[in-house]
Amino acid sequence: MTTTEQPTRRDASAGGAEITVRVPSLLRDCTGDRTRFPLTAGTLAEAVEVLLTTFPLLRLHLVDEQHRLRPHVLIYFNGDNIAFLDQSDVRLAPGDELTVLQNVSGG
Repeated sequence: MTTTEQPTRRDASAGGAEITVRVPSLLRDCTGDRTRFPLTAGTLAEAVEVLLTTFPLLRLHLVDEQHRLRPHVLIYFNGDNIAFLDQSDVRLAPGDELTVLQNVSGG
């Protein structure tokens, strides 16, 4: 990786864990043409914020003006929809996965 591709990495000694983030191919233009990449954060809430800060174009697609997830966006943490988690300060462990999905509808 080049230095321009490493803003998602942080010193793990700062209390963070390296997790894997996956985004749909439709959003790869927002993430430097990557659909899977590492991200280091301490908690689930921090991981989402690091994701949106590191890739500001994602913010336009994922959250509204009130900083809430858009209705068609789903984020899964280790296979569980974060909308149904009791808390967002879940501590991350190496190997955890964060997956961003967008519902598609139409007719």
